[in-house]
Amino acid sequence: MEIILMDKVANLGNLGDVVNVKHGYARNFLIPQGLARRATAASIAAFQEKKVELERIAGEKLAAAQARAEKLTGIAVKIGQKAGVDGRLFGSVGNADIAEALTAQGHEVVKAEVRLPDGPFKTLGEYSVTLSLHTDVTCDITVTVVAAA
Repeated sequence: MEIILMDKVANLGNLGDVVNVKHGYARNFLIPQGLARRATAASIAAFQEKKVELERIAGEKLAAAQARAEKLTGIAVKIGQKAGVDGRLFGSVGNADIAEALTAQGHEVVKAEVRLPDGPFKTLGEYSVTLSLHTDVTCDITVTVVAAA
């Protein structure tokens, strides 16, 4: 299915690109999220009329993400979790726990922005975590998992 992208999509294309994707990806994710429209003659013409405004909005989103990244870079978060004698956690610390701890510190982060490529943390220790605030903006924070009483 041919679609026109209404925003930058990672591993797919930039604003205004006409790309060919599988029907399910377009119908179930891209179009409902407002990231794309079907590439018909009418939608391409409508996009050309709105292109300047959409580029301005995309630039504002990028600037806001870069400002957030400057504030968040280097932040350290401590998360307390019950642990056994050998340092293994009863449960785990996932992206929702990290986002909640950052929000408690006053930084607005949603769990979808927290990237844990190796999965949730299951032992005590200090970990480096990447936050993906925008398709072009990432920052690193430090998460320390400590034993809670």
